[in-house]
Amino acid sequence: MDFQHVHFGYARSADQDAAEPARRPVVVVGAGPVGLAAAIDLAQRGVPVVLLDNEDRLSVGSRAICFAKRTLEIFDRLGCGDRMVDKGVSWKLGRVFLRDEQVYSFDLLPEGGHERPAFINLQQYYVEGYLVERAQALANLELRWRHKVVGVDARADHVALTIETPEGRYALHADWLVACDGSRSTVRQLIGQESQGRVFRDRFLIADVKMRIEHPAERWFWFDPPFHPNQSVLLHMQPDNVWRIDFQLGWDADPEQAKKPENIVPRVKAMLANSSLRDVPFELEWASVYTFSCTRMERFRHGRVLFAGDAAHLVSPFGARGANSGIQDADNLGWKLAAVLRGAAPEALLDSYASEREAAADENILNSTRSTDFITPKSEVSRLFRDAVLDLAREHAFARRIVNSGRLSTPATLADSPLNTPDVDVFEGAMRPGAPAADAPVRIDGREGWLLRQIGRSDRFTLLCFGAAPSWAAALDVDVLAVSDLDGLAAQRYDAREGTAYLLRPDQHVCARWRAPGAELVRAAIARARGAASRAEMEMSA
Repeated sequence: MDFQHVHFGYARSADQDAAEPARRPVVVVGAGPVGLAAAIDLAQRGVPVVLLDNEDRLSVGSRAICFAKRTLEIFDRLGCGDRMVDKGVSWKLGRVFLRDEQVYSFDLLPEGGHERPAFINLQQYYVEGYLVERAQALANLELRWRHKVVGVDARADHVALTIETPEGRYALHADWLVACDGSRSTVRQLIGQESQGRVFRDRFLIADVKMRIEHPAERWFWFDPPFHPNQSVLLHMQPDNVWRIDFQLGWDADPEQAKKPENIVPRVKAMLANSSLRDVPFELEWASVYTFSCTRMERFRHGRVLFAGDAAHLVSPFGARGANSGIQDADNLGWKLAAVLRGAAPEALLDSYASEREAAADENILNSTRSTDFITPKSEVSRLFRDAVLDLAREHAFARRIVNSGRLSTPATLADSPLNTPDVDVFEGAMRPGAPAADAPVRIDGREGWLLRQIGRSDRFTLLCFGAAPSWAAALDVDVLAVSDLDGLAAQRYDAREGTAYLLRPDQHVCARWRAPGAELVRAAIARARGAASRAEMEMSA
C-alpha cells in the first residue's frame, strides 16, 4: 500500500438505512494514531467499535516522527510493533551544538537489556498505515471513512451523534464516545468545550529532504548555527533516505513564502555546505510551517464523552511529547472502558482515566513550555542566559542539566493515582506504584523472553512473582507470571528477592507491590485498581 497516496473511499453503512438510530458500545472519532490505537485496543479486548473519520486518506508529510520506547511497547500489544521498528530508524544518541561546536551529547538508553530502542523515527503516515492494516484485520472494528460528526448530544445513558456523509446525514447512538479528532476537535466544539493555555510567538519550517548521505542515526540540534544564524535547527534521519530538518524562522516570517521551494533550497544548501556536503544532490519531499501551543482541556471526561490526544491536550513539538502522550492516553483508557462495558468495574473508574492523564498532560506541558522558552528566548536577557548556559555546558555537568533542546518524551509515573495501593514494605528503584513496568530479559518456565511481552495480553491484571508463584495465586482472577532468575536484570530493576510480587494493571503500570504478598492483599489491590475507591477519593488524589 502506498500510504502517501492511498484513498480508502467512502462506503455506505447499514446504519444509514436503519429505521431507528443504531446503538453501538463505543464510537471513536478520528483515525489518526491515537484514534486508531484506541479502537484497536478496545477491539482486541472484545469490544465492538466504530471508528469514524471525516477524510479517507492518511496524513500528508512526515508530521510526528519520533516514537518512544514506551509507545513501541504499546504497539507490540496492539500487534504492529515489529513492523514499526523494522521500518523505523532506531536511535538513542543526541548531540547539541552552539554555533558549529558540539557542546555535549546524551544517551537516552545507556543500559542494555531492553527489547525496544529508546526511539524510532518513522513518518506518521507509516504509523497510521500499519495501524489501519491492523484495524482492518479485526472483525469487530468498523472503519468508516468520510463519515463526519456534525452533531453531538450527550445524554445520561448514551451519546446521540449526527453523521454527515457524501450521501447525506444519519443518526448514530453510542454508549460511549471517544474523541481523538485532533487539536481542532469538532467534538470538543460541539459540546461547548475549549482548550486553554499558551500560544508561542514563533514559527518553524519543517522540510523533508530526500538525499543519500553518510550520517549517524542521531538527533542533532544546533543553537545559532553559522548556516542559520540567531536561530535553531534540528536534524533527524527518517526511513527511505528522507531527512527531517526543522528551521526556526521567527514570528515575523511569512509562512507561505517560507515554504516555497525557492526559499527552502538555499537553507538546505547552506546547511550541507557547513558540513562539507556542498555537492550532495537532494530533493524536497514535503514542507510545512507551524506555530505551536501548550494547551489542554480542563477535564478529559464529560459524562459519556472522553477526550484523548491533541483533542484533549496540545504541546510544542520539542521533546516528541504529542503523539507519544496521545498513544499513552489510548492505552490508559482502553482497559478501563472495556472493564466498565462488561460490568467488571464501575463507571467511576473512567474518572481515573481523566485524573491520571490530566496529570500526565500537565507534566508534558511543563516540560514542553520549558523547552520552548529555552529554544526561543523572548528577550535579550533570556538569550544571554541561554548562551551562557551553553558555553558552560562544554565543560560543566551542572550546566548540561539546564540546557534544554527538548526534554524527550518519557512515560508518566502515575504516583498519585487513586488506583495505587500504598507501599507497606521498603523498596528501592523506580518501580513504585504508578510507574510503567520496565522491560528486561527473563526466564519463565525455562524459556528465555522479554518481560513486557508476557504482560497485558488479556483484560486481567498480572501478578508478577519472583521465585515460585504462591499456591493461592491460582485461585485469583489474575494472570500469574513467575520469574525464576533472581540474579537477572528483572530482579535488579524491580528490587526483587525470593517472594517479592508486583501487581500490574492491564496497561502494564504497577499498582501494588509486596515483599510477602497474600491472597487477600492481592484481591484488595485489584478491587482498588478497578475503581473501588470513591469518586471523592479520586478527586482528592488528583
